[in-house]
Amino acid sequence: MHSPVPPPPPSPPSRSPVLGAGMVCGCLALVLLVLVALRWSPLMSLDRTVADALHRRAVAEPGLVHINRILTDWVWDPWTMRVLITVAVVMLWWRGARMLAGWVAATSLFATLLQQGLKSAVGRERPQWPNPVDSAHYAAFPSGHAMTAVVSCGLLLWLLHRHGVRRRVWHVALAVAWVSVIGVGVTRLYLGVHWMTDVLGGWLLGATVVAFSIAGFARYEGRQRVTLPQRS
Repeated sequence: MHSPVPPPPPSPPSRSPVLGAGMVCGCLALVLLVLVALRWSPLMSLDRTVADALHRRAVAEPGLVHINRILTDWVWDPWTMRVLITVAVVMLWWRGARMLAGWVAATSLFATLLQQGLKSAVGRERPQWPNPVDSAHYAAFPSGHAMTAVVSCGLLLWLLHRHGVRRRVWHVALAVAWVSVIGVGVTRLYLGVHWMTDVLGGWLLGATVVAFSIAGFARYEGRQRVTLPQRS
């Protein structure tokens, strides 16, 4: 009687498009970080031009400034985003998906630490105005609002996709995420508390963190599927 033929070893997984996107965003973020740290003159001039134009408009439109302050301080505030992530983590934990819950929480925490570390390392000053319409503290690069919005919305969209929500719900969530990510960046620029490259850096770094987190969890799940049958 012939002994059963052992199954062939699993082939190495092909590179995920999510991981590829993360690598592209990471490279762009690194280039931008270097240019900002070196105070590259053409980029600094562009930042100043955009900031001056938006600030002149903001000073002339106090009503719109008030709306932007509500959006940036309440609707899209980093703590609002972190509360949403906390709710998602608690729900995952309660449903028994504890590894996924811990992964999401760790990703959000890592993004916050990375953001604060880069702010301290770069030490970029925020725009200064004789007639400011809003104020913010600590260093400017990268924008914490922009980065937190990308990380939080990206993680929440990933969880919805894993859950297999209906197409209509997915489209609504996708639209809300895009409006939130773009909107929070616009409010920070309009209120004159960030340079354009601060916001762009926050977006790129946030996308990098989310992409690597998703790819990392997919790799973990792939290994679990390979090793679990061998233990039975």
